Amino acid sequence: MDFQEKLESIKQRIEGNLPPSYLQIMHKATDDLEKSGIQNKVLKVGRKAPAFQLFNQNGEAVSSEELLSKGMLVLTFYRGVWCPYCNADLANLKKYLPEIEENGATLLGVSPELPQFLRKISDMQKLNFDILHDAKNGLAAQFGLKFFYPEDLKELYRDKFNINLEVQQGNDEWALPMPARFIIDQEGIIRYSESKADYRNRPNPDELISVLKNLKSQKSKV
Repeated sequence: MDFQEKLESIKQRIEGNLPPSYLQIMHKATDDLEKSGIQNKVLKVGRKAPAFQLFNQNGEAVSSEELLSKGMLVLTFYRGVWCPYCNADLANLKKYLPEIEENGATLLGVSPELPQFLRKISDMQKLNFDILHDAKNGLAAQFGLKFFYPEDLKELYRDKFNINLEVQQGNDEWALPMPARFIIDQEGIIRYSESKADYRNRPNPDELISVLKNLKSQKSKV
């Protein structure tokens, strides 16, 4: 089963067992987010990426400035350990880490979840890269990814799915990042940008790897 087939299998398993009233709330929230114009706010290729210092799953400070002094950055924003699509996406991305590193980049995950939940997903998926705690989606907001749950979706997650973002994130905002990935070069410029308002859709990283290879090739010719 390839990655896209796995995502479709997750979707069928989850949505095939939910009442239509639940699906109506979920699908409407996704449609409304897509129609909100949020994609127009996401930082595009050629823009300067915001600098950051965040703490990883072990409570260690991670600085973009320090990492960019050594090579490029690949950032992947995800929702949380409770999201099966995020788990599948991170597990798939892990397979590409050797190529990412061979082409001169460091891979980092970014999530609004508290460190104990970062450690949980890292352990569950046996991740071999750092996951960073983005308090109140501060970095996600700078990249144009942050959005807030509508009230009916909030109630559905909390009361029916037993997923409480206040517990997961340590605040009452009920906000998430759109799933997204970026490549940032050593000058801090975004060289690849992709994001999805529909959290069920996650691309294979092949295009990302292709961009990294081209950037490495260009650098070697300078």
